[in-house]
Amino acid sequence: MADLTTKELSALTDQLNYERMMADKYDAARSDSQSQDLNATFQRCAQQHRDNYQSLLNFLK
Repeated sequence: MADLTTKELSALTDQLNYERMMADKYDAARSDSQSQDLNATFQRCAQQHRDNYQSLLNFLK
């Protein structure tokens, strides 16, 4: 992997924080919802953000 600039690392940090926050928000929405359809959608969205987060971490390794 090529060396990353400070600006690039900052952007990746921001994106990691965003992905974690969105996963948490979708998990909270799932907890608050009574609809099974919405719960399934919220769970898929949360998982996608967790996958994005993990992909970014793997990129940085």
